[in-house]
Amino acid sequence: MVQQIILASGSEIRQTLLRNANVAFDVVVARVDEDMIRSALEAEQASPRDIADALAEQKARKISLKHPSAIVIGCDQVLDFKNEIFSKPNTPEDAISQLKNLRGGRHSLLSAAVVYENGEPKWRHVGQVRLYMHAFSDDYLKDYVERNWDSIRHSVGSYKLEEEGVRLFSRIDGDYFNVLGLPLLELLSYLRLRGDIAG
Repeated sequence: MVQQIILASGSEIRQTLLRNANVAFDVVVARVDEDMIRSALEAEQASPRDIADALAEQKARKISLKHPSAIVIGCDQVLDFKNEIFSKPNTPEDAISQLKNLRGGRHSLLSAAVVYENGEPKWRHVGQVRLYMHAFSDDYLKDYVERNWDSIRHSVGSYKLEEEGVRLFSRIDGDYFNVLGLPLLELLSYLRLRGDIAG
């Protein structure tokens, strides 16, 4: 019998990536207090990479304890700017402030995935992408946020590279799937090695 795969994420982008790769999976969204976990880890001076990994693990663990026979994939993404973590913006003003800090410089996106089975971690990976932003004008920034607020309010860093946000960037070093929040190639390789997907 084929083992059930569960994605412990409500992210439409992650679901689309797996669907497009012809992976059969179910979605069970993990409800964890991300802000509390992040704050506790930041107080312990954990690195942005470790925070992304810990959040992904918490989500996978929570769902795996309820569905022990399934392969559960937990995911998280954090934006690291000079060792400061950026969250999703709460208001258009937050978005403008975030983008003003990021413009003209470099930041990283860290996309973590952790696989659990029978309540135990079986595999983990954190992919990193380095992104370089143009020094765009205040006028363009204000118009950009106004045009795209409904979409970017769901994204760390206040942009979506798969949309108009691509115009903010001069260079990207790394795997595009990590920009979208999932280290897809590494995850598929792991599932293939296990025999959970054909290939």
